[in-house]
Amino acid sequence: MNPGKWLMITGVILLIIGFVWTFIGRLPGDISFKKGNFSFYFPIMTSIVVSIILSLIFFLIGKFR
Repeated sequence: MNPGKWLMITGVILLIIGFVWTFIGRLPGDISFKKGNFSFYFPIMTSIVVSIILSLIFFLIGKFR
């Protein structure tokens, strides 16, 4: 498979992840702290979900390669 096709596939995957990220936003389990002018947000659960999805995608790509 030529490099241009892989680049296009990667771009489409990143685009889909961007759209999904907007909809899942803040999941239960994400750490959020706000006090005065200071706010802290650490997306633990969102990171875990994205990691699982990417692992499945790369597993499937490797299996059917």
